[in-house]
Amino acid sequence: MSDTTPAPPAAWPLVALFTAGYVAPYLLPTVVGRLDAHLPLSPAQAGLVGTALLLGSATAGFTLASRIPRRGPRPMARLGLLLAVLGYGTAASTTLLPLVVAGVVVGGFGSGSATAVAAAGIAGHRDPHRISSLGLLSVSATAGALYLTLPHLGGGHGLPFAAIALVAALVWPATGRLGGPARPGPAAVRSSGRPPYPRAGAVLAGCLLFWSLTQEALWGVSGRIGAEQAGLSEATLGVVFAVALGAGLLGVTGASAFGTRLGRAVPIGAGTVAIAGCVVLTASADGLAGFAAGEILWNAVYPVVLSYVIGLAAALDPRGRWAVFAGAASSLGTACGPVVGSLLAEAFGLPGMGLLLGGLLLVVAGPLTAVALHAGKGPAAAAAAGEPALRVEIPAPGVTAGAGRPRRILLLSPAARRGQKARGGPQGVGW
Repeated sequence: MSDTTPAPPAAWPLVALFTAGYVAPYLLPTVVGRLDAHLPLSPAQAGLVGTALLLGSATAGFTLASRIPRRGPRPMARLGLLLAVLGYGTAASTTLLPLVVAGVVVGGFGSGSATAVAAAGIAGHRDPHRISSLGLLSVSATAGALYLTLPHLGGGHGLPFAAIALVAALVWPATGRLGGPARPGPAAVRSSGRPPYPRAGAVLAGCLLFWSLTQEALWGVSGRIGAEQAGLSEATLGVVFAVALGAGLLGVTGASAFGTRLGRAVPIGAGTVAIAGCVVLTASADGLAGFAAGEILWNAVYPVVLSYVIGLAAALDPRGRWAVFAGAASSLGTACGPVVGSLLAEAFGLPGMGLLLGGLLLVVAGPLTAVALHAGKGPAAAAAAGEPALRVEIPAPGVTAGAGRPRRILLLSPAARRGQKARGGPQGVGW
């Protein structure tokens, strides 16, 4: 029987697609700031437009999670990039508020589509942690370059949108290296519609929603903390944020080089606890030293933990469905973050907001760590140990055994076949 499983796509197209999908959320502060400054919108209304962008991205993830394996990554990626170019291009080229909002929502759906395809592809790779780390490194570098460049290119609300659309257009050629639609045949193996490990996956997605909400809640009021509470000028704030982005690049580089030597549970659990401390430190800062320390340490640890979380979602389902669902949940939490941060700051003050967000992170650290420990016994680990990673039985047409009962063919992964052979069991057919 011939191999019907498509080879995983090359790494660099997934990294490029990951960058195109994530660059919009990374640029959200400057997007919202320019909407507030150059269009007839209040700060709250501009924030709602940013929330609409992130909700569009989350909707794409929840919508496409089950469709990517059937449709194929290439057409879905191209659809997402096309929507991003059209949506953000429209938002950049007009000052009519209805068109701007519509363009933002369409562009957000396109960004979420690109992120979903990238997440599904990363999950199918042998080392998803390394690929996700490269993706985070790429998007951090791209966003950092844009943060340094955009202020020198003039004003107007459309410049950040045009930059996001340009990134999506530049990534388009990379989609040629992605796979096309699936080709089902008589021997094709179709897995059930429900992803494996539903409890662990649901816990991961739920925790990641609140995990991302706390990050964006702090990010949404970081400028206010620095200006009002720490007494920093706009120029000083810009330097702090630039250094923080640089720390994020170093953190992701270190995580990529270190890999999974400690597994995923330790980096995710300990990293989330460290982020909780950074949140409290930043929100309670009353000077440059405390604010800069909190922001820089936070931005150094956050992408590191995120890279391990992406790898964890991939370990739960190599087909990438939990990676897509987790990414969509993260986008939903990110969308709600600025509103939650503002409400908590108004109700409890900035230090009180930091304590509440830090406490929430400590609450989700436990379940995240438990899921990471559980994933060590998942399909990837089972295959490495020689256990069957995929076990499907299909009727063999035209072959009978015994009293006319159809013989069954056992399909096993290559690693499972080696394990069965070593134990003297049935070796089945490779896929």
